[in-house]
Amino acid sequence: MTGLNQDLLVSTDWLAKRLGSPGLAIVDASWHLPSANRDAHAEFLRQHIPHAVHFDIDAIADKSTNLPHMLPDAVAFSSAARKLGVGDGMKIVVYDSLGLFSAPRVWWTFRVFGARDVAILDGGLPKWLAEGRPVADGPALPQPRHFTARLDHSLVASLDDIRAASEKKTTQILDARSAARFQGDEIEPRPGLRSGHIPGARNLPWTDLLHEGRLRPREDLEAAFARAGIDPARPTLTTCGSGVSASILSFALANAGHDIAPVYDGSWSEWGQVSDRPVAIGPA
Repeated sequence: MTGLNQDLLVSTDWLAKRLGSPGLAIVDASWHLPSANRDAHAEFLRQHIPHAVHFDIDAIADKSTNLPHMLPDAVAFSSAARKLGVGDGMKIVVYDSLGLFSAPRVWWTFRVFGARDVAILDGGLPKWLAEGRPVADGPALPQPRHFTARLDHSLVASLDDIRAASEKKTTQILDARSAARFQGDEIEPRPGLRSGHIPGARNLPWTDLLHEGRLRPREDLEAAFARAGIDPARPTLTTCGSGVSASILSFALANAGHDIAPVYDGSWSEWGQVSDRPVAIGPA
């Protein structure tokens, strides 16, 4: 462990001792960027932590928009959680196949819809495998359970929230993309998006918060926030390309003892596609 909030980050030892326990839901949140040419569900079928189910952020999403993996409504999420066997009052442990990448997005999603006892597996599947722990294959066969989904709007930043934060400077905006993308030096990977960042935003690449697929110690996180010009005691909204790595920033803030920062679900996929929204170029 890294000395961080153990209510939010559990060890492989902790999970191994509780495999098969009633009231424990293990969720494989693996997801890959299109450029990676990897199929997360196919990888899940080949090997996963025993008793895990696979949460596909592209499937459990709002299908009425062209924006990638936007949050579904509460009814749709409740139905999806039921089919995954994740029910009210369960301890939910989320992991991914890269160590720490897409798991925070699913952690945040469960929190948005009212789950409170949600943690991420420290080191994820790579650490689990490196320790020679058991794996299973094939499809998950969960027992359906009832999940009461209630959308917590305080954890979700809308386009209007981001616009107000940019214009009024009352709330900090923290962007998880690489410095090259943030500054507009690199073309966006999604077609049709302009380059640059939301005016007034600060930049903290999500990779700066990790070491070998694990969240850095709290003092390192605090130093990274300070370098980015962010005061964690002040209200902060997080953003990125499509709401995935922004969730890493939110998770890191929570692990360092701060409030969970609302995630801008549309992120640059929304802001960067419309020409009348202002774009800044260069360093923050």
